[in-house]
Amino acid sequence: MGHIGDVIEGLRAFTPQERRNIIIYIAGIMMYKFGLEAFNGSIVALATNRYDYEAINNGTPSRTFERVGLLTGLNQAFQCVGSILIAPLVKRYPTKNVLAGAVAVFGVCSALLLIIDAATGGTFMPVEYRKKHPKNEWSYYGTYNTDAMIPVYCISGIAYGMVELIRRVIPRDIVGGDVQKLRRMDSIVHIFYEITGTAGAFTTGLVIIPSLGNNMAFIITPVCFAISALIWIFITELGFNRASPKSPAPKSSYLKSAFSGLFLFFESILVGAKILFTSRKFIWLVPGYAVALYAHRYLENGIAPQVARRYLGDSAWSQIMVGGSNLGELLGALAVLLLTNTIHTPMPWLRLDALMLLVVWYIPYWHPPSGQVGQAWIVAATFMPISFGWAAGDVSLAAYIQASLARLESKNKNVSALGAVMAFLYSFYIVSYAIAGTLLGRYLDGVYNKSGGSDGGSIREGLVFTAGVQFTIVAGLVLAATFVPDGAMRFNPRMVSGENLGVERIEEEDRGKEMSDEESIVRSSEQKRTRELV
Repeated sequence: MGHIGDVIEGLRAFTPQERRNIIIYIAGIMMYKFGLEAFNGSIVALATNRYDYEAINNGTPSRTFERVGLLTGLNQAFQCVGSILIAPLVKRYPTKNVLAGAVAVFGVCSALLLIIDAATGGTFMPVEYRKKHPKNEWSYYGTYNTDAMIPVYCISGIAYGMVELIRRVIPRDIVGGDVQKLRRMDSIVHIFYEITGTAGAFTTGLVIIPSLGNNMAFIITPVCFAISALIWIFITELGFNRASPKSPAPKSSYLKSAFSGLFLFFESILVGAKILFTSRKFIWLVPGYAVALYAHRYLENGIAPQVARRYLGDSAWSQIMVGGSNLGELLGALAVLLLTNTIHTPMPWLRLDALMLLVVWYIPYWHPPSGQVGQAWIVAATFMPISFGWAAGDVSLAAYIQASLARLESKNKNVSALGAVMAFLYSFYIVSYAIAGTLLGRYLDGVYNKSGGSDGGSIREGLVFTAGVQFTIVAGLVLAATFVPDGAMRFNPRMVSGENLGVERIEEEDRGKEMSDEESIVRSSEQKRTRELV
């Protein structure tokens, strides 16, 4: 009851305007997440089936997971471009407008594949297939070349990257720099985000794909994204400081703006890298945030489709596994919300995340019967503790990053320090996934083809390395990172790097509140050190 009381008391800490904006933001993010689950789940399942269908019809070796890895990897790489674009945009435009615009563009991109499929003869799944789908029969798909999915998915990746990064930055604009408020808001948003994600994944895998076919299942995505963009427009602007030029800049041509954007792209990377790699206070965020995020995404976008298709014979069931993962994320975010006054730093959660990654070792040695949906639920149950640890660490770490980097805001005239650091971390994870996803997929296809391919091939031998060994290495990196910051050796430290962020508020610095002589000396010393990083 004490933890619940803390939650209720914590909600009262938000001002009426903050509560209103949080409610509007949550409503938009829920619509966005539902459409996103339908889109991503359907696309991966569609690509998996189409590449297998192509190999069977042409009598060629399978290249399914190499191409799926390339598809998702390039999508992730183009997310890198979108995520970097956010750093300069948040300096010039209201964050809510950038967010609403990005998700609207994403909705248009998601409709392109529906149009291409219908234009090349694609139809909804035949009614007679709904009760029992014939094995390896997808003649109702459009006849376009499956590789055409790649450029379309890449274009959507730009908007996707913008949305995913900006939703990690916008909480600071809504509630300011109080780390307790940030942690509570991040937790609350993550809870509703994962409630919708869990419902969306289960609905996609159990209802929408079996009814419409995965070539048409994401027909709801453009609608969900349009509603989300409309909702976010109603977030009120809180007047957070943004750098503005001393005199109005002359209007630039399109080409000049494009080259300026390219320059800001690299400047954002350099600023983010400089902040991260020149300080013990921040360097641990690379494995603690980016590498951990890579492992989580590979679990959902790599291991889940591989197990669903090669173990169970139905790629759509990967969404059931993702649903279990989302449920684990929901419980992890709820744990952070309940224990926000007990666990003060991300370190305990990151250590739990590292240990939970080792659960995947059972997968290479598991022999489930094919064609039974109950086996997908077993995988979903085992994904829950893995994603519980990741989500708890991610929510707590996001609040830490937002609060600890807040004082670096507006020191660089071109890019936001917080945006640059988040962009670098997000880009690091994306590039890692783009490279590893393709290479590991090619390796698994080779194992599958050598062991028989469509005539009874297996990928278990490969999963020993791509799942077990890989996740063990990631676990070691994440665990080691939690001991890097000063003061982090304790199991549950109250502060790291000599800072108690629970009492740090950007608003006090922005409003220029008076401080005692001793506090002024300490604060000016800290600001001098952090400015040197930028």
